[in-house]
Amino acid sequence: MATNPLKQFFRQPKIFIKLPSKGIFNNPGTLQGDLDKMPVFGMTGMDEILMKTPDALLNGESTVRLMQSCCPSITDGWDISNLDVDAILVAIRIASYGNEMSVTHTCTSCGEEGDYDINLSSMLDHFSRCEYEPKIVLKNLVIKIKPLTYKKVTEFNLENFMLQKQLAQLDTLTAEQRDVEVPKVFAALAELQNRIFLETVDQVELESTVVTERSFIKEFLDNCDRDIFESIKEQIEANNTLWRYPDTTVQCASCQHADSFAIQLDQSNFFVKA
Repeated sequence: MATNPLKQFFRQPKIFIKLPSKGIFNNPGTLQGDLDKMPVFGMTGMDEILMKTPDALLNGESTVRLMQSCCPSITDGWDISNLDVDAILVAIRIASYGNEMSVTHTCTSCGEEGDYDINLSSMLDHFSRCEYEPKIVLKNLVIKIKPLTYKKVTEFNLENFMLQKQLAQLDTLTAEQRDVEVPKVFAALAELQNRIFLETVDQVELESTVVTERSFIKEFLDNCDRDIFESIKEQIEANNTLWRYPDTTVQCASCQHADSFAIQLDQSNFFVKA
């Protein structure tokens, strides 16, 4: 077979990263190669077009295809641990547009709008220092949790979005109709929360017994004391808080007021050269 003479112009890895989760929470076959030095390529023209497709952004398809395009070590982007997604997207942004990203922020003191350069490497450094705590110890009960896959996060977020949209639309109903419909939506939101917890709890250990059967764990979550349920919720929230990139502090050029704000890894604008 002849060698393509244009191969010399094919993209090459721009940076190498170590996955924050170290691959621990990813299912076999999801990743391949050296996870301590995973190559990351810049985006192609097709990748950029896909990241501007609203439907593909909403259902997560564009993000999955982007990760698999720019990170050949990822064989199934849907099955990737959600712990790694933000770090992967930041690395792709660096490989595509460079280490700095310009963000616009309006000063909360004087109202002046300003542009600020954010060093994206600091975000990768943050993720590399994070440690996920999977164990909850409650006397003789040990509950082990795991991060959700990108597919599950996308499904749950989409379902929550639809339910919140339903809730907002109920404002157009009469008071009598709202009395009937609002409890239904809140019940669906509560059921969604329970399914998220069920997906997060990996196993429950009681002395020498290890329970992994999903139906048993569901029955346990449906009937356990409130304190146990709250402990699981608190640990999930603690891990989420730990992995969330800290707010960025900037100083207004006009009034010198210091403001803090969160950097949004929003695929609809994160992958725009700026």
